[in-house]
Parts: sequence; C-alpha cells; structure tokens
Amino acid sequence: MAMAVAQQHRDNSIERHLDSSGKYVRYTAEQIEALEKVYVECPKPSSMRRQQLIRECPVLSNIEPKQIKVWFQNRRCREKQRKEASQLQSVNRKLSAMNKLLMEENERLQKQVSQLVNENGFMRQQLRAIPAAANADGSSGDSAAAPPLNSMRDANSPAGLLSIAEETLAEFLSKATGTAVDWVQIPGMKPGPDSVGIFAISQSCDGVAARACGLISLEPTKIVEILKDRPSWFRDCRSSEVFTMFPAGNGGTIELVYTQMYAPMTLASARDFWTLRYTTSLENGSVVVCERSLSGSGAGPNAAAASQFARAEMLPSGYLIRPCEGGGSIIHIVDHLNLQAWSVPEVLRPLYESSKMVAQRMTIAALRYIRQIAQETSGEVVYSVGRQPAVLRTFSQRMSRGFNDAVNGFNDDGWSVLNCDGLEDVTIAVNSIKNLSGTSNPASSLTLLGGIVCAKASMLLQNITPAVLVRFLREHRSEWADFSVDAFSAASLKAGSYAYPGLRPTRFTGNQAIMPLGHSIEHEEMLEVIRLEGHSLAQEDAFVSRDVHLLQLCSGIDENAVGACSELIFAPIDDMFPDDVPLVPSGLRIVLLNSQTSDKKNAVTTKRTLDLTSGLEVGPTTTHAAGDMSLCPNNRSVLTVAFQFPFENGLQDNVAAMARQYVRRVVSSVQAVAMAISPSSVNPAVGAKLSPGSPEALTLAQWICQSYSHFLGAELLRSESLIGDMVLKHLWHHPDAILCCSLKSVPVFIFANQAGLDMLETTLVALQDITLDKIFDESARKALIAYFAKLMQQGFACMPAGICMSTMGRHASYDQAIAWKVLAEDNSSVHCLAFSFINWSFI
Repeated sequence: MAMAVAQQHRDNSIERHLDSSGKYVRYTAEQIEALEKVYVECPKPSSMRRQQLIRECPVLSNIEPKQIKVWFQNRRCREKQRKEASQLQSVNRKLSAMNKLLMEENERLQKQVSQLVNENGFMRQQLRAIPAAANADGSSGDSAAAPPLNSMRDANSPAGLLSIAEETLAEFLSKATGTAVDWVQIPGMKPGPDSVGIFAISQSCDGVAARACGLISLEPTKIVEILKDRPSWFRDCRSSEVFTMFPAGNGGTIELVYTQMYAPMTLASARDFWTLRYTTSLENGSVVVCERSLSGSGAGPNAAAASQFARAEMLPSGYLIRPCEGGGSIIHIVDHLNLQAWSVPEVLRPLYESSKMVAQRMTIAALRYIRQIAQETSGEVVYSVGRQPAVLRTFSQRMSRGFNDAVNGFNDDGWSVLNCDGLEDVTIAVNSIKNLSGTSNPASSLTLLGGIVCAKASMLLQNITPAVLVRFLREHRSEWADFSVDAFSAASLKAGSYAYPGLRPTRFTGNQAIMPLGHSIEHEEMLEVIRLEGHSLAQEDAFVSRDVHLLQLCSGIDENAVGACSELIFAPIDDMFPDDVPLVPSGLRIVLLNSQTSDKKNAVTTKRTLDLTSGLEVGPTTTHAAGDMSLCPNNRSVLTVAFQFPFENGLQDNVAAMARQYVRRVVSSVQAVAMAISPSSVNPAVGAKLSPGSPEALTLAQWICQSYSHFLGAELLRSESLIGDMVLKHLWHHPDAILCCSLKSVPVFIFANQAGLDMLETTLVALQDITLDKIFDESARKALIAYFAKLMQQGFACMPAGICMSTMGRHASYDQAIAWKVLAEDNSSVHCLAFSFINWSFI
C-alpha cells in the first residue's frame, strides 16, 4: 500500500515528454513550473534563449537544450489542440442549437401545411354546399377578421391592463412559433451555421409583418436589455419613453410606452405609437417581451410633439428569448404593424404596405445588431484606427439620427420652415437652437454659430436600383458633388473660421480617398473617412494642403438586400476627429417603393442588362429576369436629399439661397446619373454615342467584329447571320470581357461590354476615367509594352494568362488576352484598340 502511494506521488510530481528520438524524458514539478513561466512570456524561444534558460535556472541544468526545444514544441502542440478542441465544441454547440431551431421551424411549417390543407378541404365543401347566390345577402362575411383593439375602458385599471397583456402574449406566441400568420421565407436568405438567422414576411394578413429567429451568443437578460432600448438599434426610432410601469401578478412587468418613428422622406408624416409592453418569463425558462397598441384617438403623452405625427398601430409583436445549453440564446422576433397607408400619397402606399421594408429596417436590423454586440463582446470583431466598437457604433447612430432629424424637421427640435408657399421644389428649414455637440461636454459645442440651414427635397426616380445608384455616388463623388461647398461647410465648423467671406480660394482635383473605419458584420453598413484633395490658390499658401475630410456612413449597397433602402450620409470633420466631434450630417436616401418583378419567385435569379436605347452612356447594374431581354423593370424609388449648413448671425439669408441652389444642382446631377444607369428595353438606337467624338454604338460594334475577322481570320461572335442591331446585342452579352481604349499617349477606355464592366466593377460613365495602365500591376505593364510593338506592327497580339485589377481593388485572372486594332469603316485609319480577356474570373 505504501509503495502504491509513493508511486502515485512520483507520478504526480513528474511529467513525461517524448524527445526527438521517441524516448520519454521525465521532468520534475519544479522543472515544469520553470518552463511554464518562460512559455507564458515566450512560447517559441530561440536557441540562445534556451541556453540562457539552462544557465540561469539551476533546476534545468541536467537537461539538454535539444530536450528543452522538444518540450516547447510539445507544449505549443498541446495548446493548439486545446484551442482547436474548444473551437470544435463551440461550433458543435452552435450547430446543435441551429439544428434544433431548424427542426422547430420545420415542425411549424408542417403544421401550417396541414392547416392549409384542412382549410382548402373546408372551402371545397362550402363551395359545393352553398350556392354562390347565398352570398348576396352579405351574411357570409369574414368571421375571422381581427377583433378591434382593446378599448381604453379596459386599460383604466391594472386588472384590465393585465388582461390585455395576457391576450397580447398569447397572440404573439401564436405568431412567433405557431401558424397565426402565413409566413413566407424571404427568397435568397437561406439559414445555415454562418447565417444571421431565418427570416420571413407575411403573405396575407392585416398590416405588414416580418419574423426572424436566430442563435445569439448572449444571455437572455442581456438581449432583453438591448432590445427594449429601441432607439439604440432601430435607426427609424426617434424616441421611446416609458410613462407608466407596474408589476404584474405573475412576476412580470407592464409598461405603457410612447414611441415616435421618423418618416423616411419629406413627402409623408412621421408615425407614433401608444403601446402596452409586457415582459414576463415562461415555465420553460424563456423570456418574453410582447407589445401592442392601445386604442383611443388621444394625442399621447406630449400633444405638442405628437401634432406632427400620424398615429399608427402595433399589432401583437415582440421577442421570445430561450436560453441554450452551453450558453447563448435562441431568439424569435415578430414585428406586426399597421402603418395607416391610406394617410400617405398614393404613390407612397406600396412602401407603407411592404413587409419587406419592415423586415429590413426593423426585424433583421434588430437581430443583426444583437449579433454585432455578441461578436464584439467575444472579441471576434477587430477594428482599426484605435477606435472602440462602441465608439464607432455611436458615430453611426449620430450620423443616422442627425440626417433623420434634418429630413423630418420637428418643431420641438427648433426647426421652422422659411417662406414655404408650396411652389418651391426645395424646402428650406432653419434651426437656431440645435445642439451640435452630441455629447454632454459643453466645450465641444459650437456656441458661436447662428444656427443651421437645411435644404431638402424628395422626388420620384424610375427604373433604378437604390443599391446601384448609391454605390455609384459613393465611388464617383465628383459626378454630383461640389467640393468647394464641402469645404465651405467644413470651414464653418472649425473654430475661428466662421467668417465665410474670409474662406481662402481653393482648387480641388476631383480625387477622393476612402479610408475605412469599420463595418457591420455582414458589410451592410460601412463607416469611413473621405479625404477630398484640395490646394490653395493663394500664392502664400501654395504649399499648404487644403484637403477636406468627411465622415461618411454608407448602407444598402447590396443589390440583393431585402427591402432595398440605400443611404449615403456624410458630415465634415477635422482630419483627427475626437470621439465627441460635432456632426452636421447631410446626405441622400433612396427607398424602393415597388417592383413588379421583384416579388415574383421566378424573378429572384436575375441578370444585369444594359439600356442600349439610352446610348450606352453608362453600365447597368439593375436587374432583369434572366432570359427575358425585352422586360423593363418598373422599379419606382423615392430620392430624398437633405443638406445642412451652419451659419453665423446675419448670414442666414445668404446661406439659405446658396443651400437652395446647391441642392437643386445635386438633385439635377443625381437624376442625370440615375437616368443614365437606368435600364429600359434592349433596343439599340441609331445615333447612340458612346462618348463625344465616338461613332454610334452599333457602328463601333460592327467595326470591332470586322477588324477581329480581318486580323485574326476568325469570327468574334461565331455567327455569320448577325445583321443590324443584333451585332451590338451579341457583342454586349459576349461572355469574354471586351474593352476598347483610345490611341492617346495615355490610353483611356471608351467602351466595354457587360462582362468588361463586371470585370472592372465600374460603369460606362466611370469607365471613361480609367486608363489602360490602371488595370495592370508593374510587371504586367512591362509585359504589355513588349506586346504593344507587335500589336501595332501586325495588327493583333495574343498574350498569355495573367491578372488584372478592378476599380475596387479586386484581382481578376484570365486564361488569355487578345488585342487588335479597330479599323474605321474605310479600313484606312485606326479608330481604337480592342482587348478581349478570355475566361476571366475573380480570384
């Protein structure tokens, strides 16, 4: 017995490791402790460090350096195995939870199918038994219509409120996990281990409704705390105030909440809600926060503020949060609203009747925000420029809120409209009391300003995808913005620079540099700093940089996003802006009203096409149903523009006049860009010009094909029967990237087909600013020079596989590149050079 105890003691006090020869080397507890201390400081010590360790530590004097090297190798291997095991366990828990969620969703769908089959059978029986004429007396009305809202009489007592709360809880749970609403999964958003969640919208119900469920690595109480603070994550929420709160009999709480929501544009009123919110726990440990509107036509807690709002209705909605084994939670979110679409102009009603918009702006936003917080908490999100994630989120929220305040112009914020006779296309509002600090630090506020002038306007755009337009505006600011006005606004926010007449004359190059700060987990929103290059025209300041910096928030640039609302919001800042820098945001918002093809299941998979009728002036990025080249999308969007300009006392009228004219120019430029990149029916028109001085699009297409055949002895389009405008159509949809460049000293692109624009990630308008050398790196440019002489001598050149670069910095590989001269019609002069990149793809 004593021998066994001694043996166990020896086993506990030593550790065995395999050396390089496969033999066990025994280490004592003291040796292990000494090695572990070194490992914490340096997991991979050098040879000199290991020898120094042996000299300085007497307990390691009898161990060879080679054995210590093997110990550190084994130690690193064990550490790696532990990390991998921990990661696998975490992934396994996540997959198990997601599998459970999918099984529950499948069970709910099976119940829904069974219910629909039963209803279908019942309706068949009714149709056979009851003649159609029996409905003439109106006795067979809809008995399943939603009951009216609870009367205010029931809400006058705690018992009445508790009754309403329990009813709200039951109705919410039937929507979240049952079949009370006919949910349809949003096309293109498939669930999976790396997805944010499962999303659905209502197919047929009163109002608009959206549903989401997903896995979040946060505890239920933390999730409840975040979601109940609606203004922190819901960008359209102006305020949410709790005016009454008392405990319910079952341990929950009942709150009476007044909520105000911004209007997305200047053409409609903002919405407000007067609701009951019920927070409670279920027997299975789940936490529920459910909410619904209370009836009554009262103005709410603040009658003066509510005068600018239209009262909307929230049907039973809320959050169901269930804890998961091993940590984290499964959350179900339901948003069911009646936004009173009848109260807005008819052209805007599709927006207020769109469940997709509710899904994007509210339901999906909530789940994404919680997931963002969870990843930041776990350290998965890494930010640069030394800014904490919470600080960057605060910047984004302040930018969005400042723009919404400018668009809505609420009276209780100090806004008043100037000289509005109803005939002006641009509305001018003035605010003389606005706090620009955005913080509690009085030193950061701009007390010397006389106020802020806001010029805003909204208009309808036809046949444009919001994501495409905003992406173009972001990448090509010089096409629509006036940098001198940006400098004007920036100078007005700098201490000691309020006197506009003293603003030094500056020349802007039109160049902009985009410096990213951070982005959300799915890149649906980006925060960045824009630097606009400028140089002083004054001789004494010839070497002084006059660059302008803007903090910019860009969202909704994914063409496949649900709801299709895109924004570009920016505010002038200093180059080294503090966390509490004053922000005066301006910007643009494009909201998709409706699309006749977007809601059809067969139109989910789409293909980009080009509006050849408009002259091939820009490249398209709006979508059509694949294979239907004559289909013209009937997308209608509302563009809202709002620009804010601080002014000093006595300069209000001057700044207001400047702001009105500037917004008119911006609107005109944006409309021109939208018209250029808007696709219509594909029907090449004679007289369409690619660029000033170029031939018609059809003529150039014929020259390209004829010259290819002349120099290479083969047909580019592989069809001898193409005549007329068919040549242009087939060239445009050729799978290889075909680009043409000028013969200037610095070759500039003048044309590209759809594949060429996709490869360069640009449009035909922006294409004409790209030189040939910009798409190649240094080695590729040198190789191109070697082939250039051959090209000019024999008329064509075949180049091997290589790599080129898009305007967005992405690399595209190709199997072969062919270059040839494009001869004019008389074959006596060279009009341009053409390049064909065969079998290209992004790396």
